[in-house]
Amino acid sequence: MNTTTDQHVSEYVAFWNDTLAEKFERFQEILMNGLSYHSRVPLEKLDVPAGSRILDVGCGWGDTAIELACKTGPQGQVLGMDCVEPFLEEGRYRAAQNGLGNVRFVAADVERYPFEPRYDLCFSRFGMMFFEHPVVAMRNINKALRPGGELMFIVWRDIEDNPWLGLPKQVVLDFLPPPGEDARTCGPGPFSMANPDVVGQQLEIAGFEAIEFERNDGPVEVGDSVENAMRFQLALGPAGEVFREAGEEAERQRPQIEEALRDALAPYEQEGKIVMGSSSWTITARKPEA
Repeated sequence: MNTTTDQHVSEYVAFWNDTLAEKFERFQEILMNGLSYHSRVPLEKLDVPAGSRILDVGCGWGDTAIELACKTGPQGQVLGMDCVEPFLEEGRYRAAQNGLGNVRFVAADVERYPFEPRYDLCFSRFGMMFFEHPVVAMRNINKALRPGGELMFIVWRDIEDNPWLGLPKQVVLDFLPPPGEDARTCGPGPFSMANPDVVGQQLEIAGFEAIEFERNDGPVEVGDSVENAMRFQLALGPAGEVFREAGEEAERQRPQIEEALRDALAPYEQEGKIVMGSSSWTITARKPEA
Protein backbone atom coordinates (compact mmCIF):
# COMPACT_ATOMS: atom_id res chain seq x y z
CA MET A 1 0.00 0.00 0.00
CA ASN A 2 1.37 3.41 -0.95
CA THR A 3 0.80 6.06 1.71
CA THR A 4 2.34 9.24 3.00
CA THR A 5 4.78 9.16 5.89
CA ASP A 6 2.34 11.32 7.89
CA GLN A 7 0.53 9.02 10.30
CA HIS A 8 -2.26 11.50 11.07
CA VAL A 9 -5.61 10.31 9.75
CA SER A 10 -8.41 12.86 9.76
CA GLU A 11 -11.87 11.87 10.92
CA TYR A 12 -13.11 12.41 7.36
CA VAL A 13 -10.54 10.05 5.87
CA ALA A 14 -11.39 7.48 8.54
CA PHE A 15 -15.10 7.80 7.74
CA TRP A 16 -14.47 7.27 4.03
CA ASN A 17 -12.59 4.07 4.80
CA ASP A 18 -14.68 2.53 7.57
CA THR A 19 -18.17 3.52 6.36
CA LEU A 20 -18.42 4.98 2.87
CA ALA A 21 -15.99 2.84 0.87
CA GLU A 22 -18.19 -0.27 1.02
CA LYS A 23 -21.26 1.73 -0.04
CA PHE A 24 -19.36 3.34 -2.91
CA GLU A 25 -18.17 -0.08 -4.09
CA ARG A 26 -21.74 -1.37 -4.02
CA PHE A 27 -22.96 1.47 -6.25
CA GLN A 28 -19.83 1.87 -8.38
CA GLU A 29 -21.75 1.66 -11.66
CA ILE A 30 -23.85 4.70 -10.77
CA LEU A 31 -21.03 6.74 -9.26
CA MET A 32 -18.47 6.09 -11.99
CA ASN A 33 -20.65 5.82 -15.09
CA GLY A 34 -24.07 7.22 -14.22
CA LEU A 35 -22.58 10.55 -13.16
CA SER A 36 -19.92 10.60 -15.89
CA TYR A 37 -21.57 13.41 -17.87
CA HIS A 38 -19.92 15.92 -15.55
CA SER A 39 -16.39 14.73 -16.30
CA ARG A 40 -16.94 13.71 -19.91
CA VAL A 41 -17.91 17.20 -21.07
CA PRO A 42 -14.91 19.06 -19.51
CA LEU A 43 -12.42 16.33 -20.45
CA GLU A 44 -13.56 16.38 -24.07
CA LYS A 45 -12.68 20.08 -24.17
CA LEU A 46 -9.40 19.71 -22.27
CA ASP A 47 -6.27 20.10 -24.38
CA VAL A 48 -3.51 17.95 -22.87
CA PRO A 49 -0.13 18.36 -24.59
CA ALA A 50 1.68 15.07 -25.14
CA GLY A 51 4.14 14.38 -22.35
CA SER A 52 2.23 16.32 -19.68
CA ARG A 53 2.60 15.41 -16.03
CA ILE A 54 -0.82 15.24 -14.41
CA LEU A 55 -2.14 14.85 -10.86
CA ASP A 56 -5.67 13.42 -10.42
CA VAL A 57 -7.01 14.27 -6.94
CA GLY A 58 -9.70 12.06 -5.43
CA CYS A 59 -9.41 9.74 -8.42
CA GLY A 60 -11.57 6.96 -6.99
CA TRP A 61 -11.47 3.87 -9.21
CA GLY A 62 -9.07 5.56 -11.60
CA ASP A 63 -11.24 6.04 -14.67
CA THR A 64 -10.36 9.72 -15.13
CA ALA A 65 -6.68 9.07 -14.34
CA ILE A 66 -6.65 6.41 -17.06
CA GLU A 67 -8.34 8.76 -19.52
CA LEU A 68 -5.78 11.44 -18.72
CA ALA A 69 -2.96 8.91 -19.14
CA CYS A 70 -4.24 8.16 -22.63
CA LYS A 71 -4.40 11.86 -23.42
CA THR A 72 -0.85 12.64 -22.28
CA GLY A 73 0.62 9.59 -24.01
CA PRO A 74 3.49 7.26 -23.10
CA GLN A 75 5.94 10.15 -22.57
CA GLY A 76 3.64 11.70 -19.95
CA GLN A 77 2.91 10.70 -16.37
CA VAL A 78 -0.27 10.60 -14.29
CA LEU A 79 -0.49 10.23 -10.53
CA GLY A 80 -3.93 9.25 -9.23
CA MET A 81 -4.45 9.97 -5.55
CA ASP A 82 -7.26 8.95 -3.22
CA CYS A 83 -7.63 8.19 0.48
CA VAL A 84 -9.29 4.78 -0.12
CA GLU A 85 -6.82 2.05 -1.05
CA PRO A 86 -9.40 -0.47 -2.36
CA PHE A 87 -10.55 2.07 -4.96
CA LEU A 88 -6.97 2.41 -6.15
CA GLU A 89 -6.47 -1.35 -6.42
CA GLU A 90 -9.17 -1.35 -9.07
CA GLY A 91 -7.50 1.59 -10.79
CA ARG A 92 -4.23 -0.36 -10.96
CA TYR A 93 -6.05 -3.35 -12.40
CA ARG A 94 -7.79 -1.23 -15.05
CA ALA A 95 -4.53 0.46 -16.00
CA ALA A 96 -2.81 -2.92 -16.38
CA GLN A 97 -5.70 -4.21 -18.48
CA ASN A 98 -5.26 -1.20 -20.77
CA GLY A 99 -1.49 -1.71 -20.99
CA LEU A 100 -0.76 1.69 -19.47
CA GLY A 101 2.63 2.16 -17.87
CA ASN A 102 2.37 5.93 -17.43
CA VAL A 103 -0.14 6.01 -14.56
CA ARG A 104 0.32 5.09 -10.93
CA PHE A 105 -1.92 5.33 -7.89
CA VAL A 106 -1.08 6.39 -4.34
CA ALA A 107 -3.28 6.21 -1.25
CA ALA A 108 -2.73 9.47 0.61
CA ASP A 109 -4.31 12.56 2.13
CA VAL A 110 -3.84 15.37 -0.41
CA GLU A 111 -3.77 17.98 2.36
CA ARG A 112 -0.57 16.48 3.78
CA TYR A 113 1.23 14.80 0.88
CA PRO A 114 4.81 16.11 0.35
CA PHE A 115 4.45 17.26 -3.27
CA GLU A 116 7.25 18.56 -5.46
CA PRO A 117 6.39 21.26 -8.06
CA ARG A 118 6.43 18.97 -11.08
CA TYR A 119 2.88 18.74 -12.45
CA ASP A 120 1.53 20.61 -15.47
CA LEU A 121 -2.10 19.93 -14.59
CA CYS A 122 -4.12 18.95 -11.54
CA PHE A 123 -7.56 17.51 -12.26
CA SER A 124 -10.29 16.49 -9.84
CA ARG A 125 -13.80 15.18 -10.39
CA PHE A 126 -15.93 15.59 -7.26
CA GLY A 127 -12.94 15.20 -4.97
CA MET A 128 -12.31 18.77 -3.81
CA MET A 129 -15.56 19.25 -1.87
CA PHE A 130 -14.59 16.88 0.93
CA PHE A 131 -11.31 18.32 2.21
CA GLU A 132 -11.16 18.93 5.94
CA HIS A 133 -9.31 22.21 5.28
CA PRO A 134 -10.00 23.34 1.68
CA VAL A 135 -7.47 26.17 1.55
CA VAL A 136 -4.75 23.93 3.01
CA ALA A 137 -5.48 21.36 0.31
CA MET A 138 -5.50 24.01 -2.41
CA ARG A 139 -2.17 25.37 -1.20
CA ASN A 140 -0.66 21.90 -1.29
CA ILE A 141 -2.00 21.35 -4.80
CA ASN A 142 -0.47 24.70 -5.74
CA LYS A 143 2.87 23.37 -4.47
CA ALA A 144 2.46 20.31 -6.70
CA LEU A 145 2.14 22.44 -9.85
CA ARG A 146 5.01 23.88 -11.80
CA PRO A 147 4.87 27.69 -12.38
CA GLY A 148 2.07 28.29 -14.87
CA GLY A 149 0.49 24.92 -14.11
CA GLU A 150 -3.27 24.52 -14.45
CA LEU A 151 -5.93 23.34 -12.03
CA MET A 152 -9.30 22.00 -13.22
CA PHE A 153 -11.85 20.58 -10.81
CA ILE A 154 -15.53 19.69 -10.91
CA VAL A 155 -17.91 20.27 -8.00
CA TRP A 156 -21.67 20.15 -7.55
CA ARG A 157 -23.69 23.33 -7.60
CA ASP A 158 -26.43 23.94 -4.99
CA ILE A 159 -28.76 21.12 -3.99
CA GLU A 160 -31.65 23.11 -5.50
CA ASP A 161 -29.94 22.69 -8.88
CA ASN A 162 -29.46 18.96 -8.31
CA PRO A 163 -32.87 17.30 -7.98
CA TRP A 164 -31.25 13.86 -8.16
CA LEU A 165 -30.00 14.59 -4.63
CA GLY A 166 -32.47 17.19 -3.38
CA LEU A 167 -35.72 15.34 -4.11
CA PRO A 168 -34.76 12.10 -2.29
CA LYS A 169 -33.51 14.08 0.71
CA GLN A 170 -36.83 15.89 1.00
CA VAL A 171 -38.73 12.59 0.79
CA VAL A 172 -36.68 11.10 3.62
CA LEU A 173 -37.02 14.27 5.72
CA ASP A 174 -40.79 13.83 5.56
CA PHE A 175 -40.24 10.81 7.84
CA LEU A 176 -37.03 11.48 9.78
CA PRO A 177 -35.29 14.39 11.53
CA PRO A 178 -32.27 16.09 9.94
CA PRO A 179 -28.83 14.91 11.11
CA GLY A 180 -27.52 16.51 14.28
CA GLU A 181 -24.38 18.61 14.47
CA ASP A 182 -22.47 15.62 15.83
CA ALA A 183 -23.22 13.47 12.76
CA ARG A 184 -20.23 11.72 11.18
CA THR A 185 -19.62 13.00 7.67
CA CYS A 186 -17.31 12.53 4.69
CA GLY A 187 -16.18 16.16 4.96
CA PRO A 188 -17.72 19.56 4.35
CA GLY A 189 -20.10 17.91 1.89
CA PRO A 190 -21.07 17.72 -1.79
CA PHE A 191 -22.32 21.31 -1.93
CA SER A 192 -19.52 22.95 0.04
CA MET A 193 -18.03 24.49 -3.11
CA ALA A 194 -21.26 25.58 -4.78
CA ASN A 195 -20.68 29.28 -4.06
CA PRO A 196 -18.31 30.83 -6.64
CA ASP A 197 -17.51 33.82 -4.43
CA VAL A 198 -16.35 31.60 -1.58
CA VAL A 199 -14.38 29.19 -3.76
CA GLY A 200 -12.84 32.01 -5.77
CA GLN A 201 -11.58 33.60 -2.57
CA GLN A 202 -10.23 30.26 -1.32
CA LEU A 203 -8.30 29.79 -4.54
CA GLU A 204 -6.88 33.30 -4.37
CA ILE A 205 -5.73 32.75 -0.79
CA ALA A 206 -4.12 29.49 -1.93
CA GLY A 207 -2.13 31.39 -4.56
CA PHE A 208 -4.08 30.80 -7.77
CA GLU A 209 -5.03 33.27 -10.49
CA ALA A 210 -7.13 33.33 -13.70
CA ILE A 211 -10.02 31.68 -11.83
CA GLU A 212 -13.06 30.81 -13.94
CA PHE A 213 -16.36 28.98 -13.35
CA GLU A 214 -18.31 27.21 -16.10
CA ARG A 215 -21.76 25.82 -15.40
CA ASN A 216 -22.52 22.34 -16.71
CA ASP A 217 -26.13 21.10 -16.61
CA GLY A 218 -27.05 17.62 -17.79
CA PRO A 219 -28.61 14.25 -17.06
CA VAL A 220 -27.35 11.66 -14.62
CA GLU A 221 -28.41 8.02 -14.38
CA VAL A 222 -29.02 7.16 -10.74
CA GLY A 223 -30.10 3.55 -11.17
CA ASP A 224 -30.92 0.89 -13.73
CA SER A 225 -34.32 0.48 -12.06
CA VAL A 226 -36.53 2.28 -9.57
CA GLU A 227 -35.51 -0.26 -6.95
CA ASN A 228 -31.78 0.23 -7.49
CA ALA A 229 -32.14 4.01 -7.53
CA MET A 230 -34.07 3.89 -4.27
CA ARG A 231 -31.39 1.74 -2.60
CA PHE A 232 -28.65 4.05 -3.85
CA GLN A 233 -30.35 7.09 -2.32
CA LEU A 234 -30.75 5.40 1.06
CA ALA A 235 -27.08 4.41 1.10
CA LEU A 236 -25.33 7.59 -0.04
CA GLY A 237 -25.78 11.31 -0.51
CA PRO A 238 -27.97 13.68 1.55
CA ALA A 239 -30.90 11.26 1.79
CA GLY A 240 -28.55 8.48 2.85
CA GLU A 241 -27.03 10.67 5.54
CA VAL A 242 -30.45 11.47 7.00
CA PHE A 243 -31.38 7.78 6.96
CA ARG A 244 -28.05 6.60 8.44
CA GLU A 245 -28.05 9.11 11.29
CA ALA A 246 -31.64 8.32 12.29
CA GLY A 247 -30.55 4.80 13.22
CA GLU A 248 -33.24 2.58 14.70
CA GLU A 249 -36.04 5.01 13.86
CA ALA A 250 -35.03 4.90 10.19
CA GLU A 251 -35.11 1.11 10.20
CA ARG A 252 -38.51 1.11 11.88
CA GLN A 253 -39.91 3.30 9.10
CA ARG A 254 -37.91 1.72 6.28
CA PRO A 255 -40.90 0.17 4.45
CA GLN A 256 -42.78 3.47 4.28
CA ILE A 257 -39.66 5.45 3.32
CA GLU A 258 -38.72 2.99 0.59
CA GLU A 259 -42.23 3.11 -0.86
CA ALA A 260 -42.26 6.92 -0.82
CA LEU A 261 -38.90 7.01 -2.60
CA ARG A 262 -40.10 4.56 -5.23
CA ASP A 263 -43.10 6.77 -5.89
CA ALA A 264 -40.91 9.89 -6.12
CA LEU A 265 -38.36 8.31 -8.48
CA ALA A 266 -40.71 6.43 -10.78
CA PRO A 267 -41.64 9.49 -12.93
CA TYR A 268 -37.97 9.80 -13.95
CA GLU A 269 -37.76 6.37 -15.55
CA GLN A 270 -36.47 6.42 -19.14
CA GLU A 271 -36.07 3.09 -20.94
CA GLY A 272 -35.70 1.32 -17.61
CA LYS A 273 -33.15 3.74 -16.14
CA ILE A 274 -33.78 6.54 -13.67
CA VAL A 275 -32.51 9.77 -15.28
CA MET A 276 -32.60 13.05 -13.36
CA GLY A 277 -31.33 16.59 -13.69
CA SER A 278 -28.00 17.72 -12.28
CA SER A 279 -25.70 20.72 -12.29
CA SER A 280 -21.99 21.22 -11.64
CA TRP A 281 -19.25 23.82 -11.84
CA THR A 282 -16.10 23.20 -13.83
CA ILE A 283 -13.58 25.47 -12.11
CA THR A 284 -10.24 26.35 -13.65
CA ALA A 285 -7.32 28.30 -12.22
CA ARG A 286 -3.60 28.72 -12.80
CA LYS A 287 -0.50 28.91 -10.67
CA PRO A 288 1.32 32.16 -11.48
CA GLU A 289 4.49 32.01 -13.55
CA ALA A 290 7.64 32.29 -11.46
